Amino acid sequence: MDKEKSTGFAVGLLTGAALGLAVGILYAPRSGAETRAMMMERTEEAKHKAREIVQEARERAKKIVEDARGQAIKEKEEAK
Repeated sequence: MDKEKSTGFAVGLLTGAALGLAVGILYAPRSGAETRAMMMERTEEAKHKAREIVQEARERAKKIVEDARGQAIKEKEEAK
């Protein structure tokens, strides 16, 4: 449960940071082309970080499932 909360917090933190960054970029004194290029770069960085977080969450979930299966098999064998 704590891992779920920390993953949710990380996603929320990244979302908030991305929105804050976007607002900051939009109000920065740059040309439209520069602003769009910067936003595209930042968007790609955010996508990459989001993919990393999702991959980490998948790996954690897979490990939890594997551990639970192993424990269930162990308990089943001990019950015999």
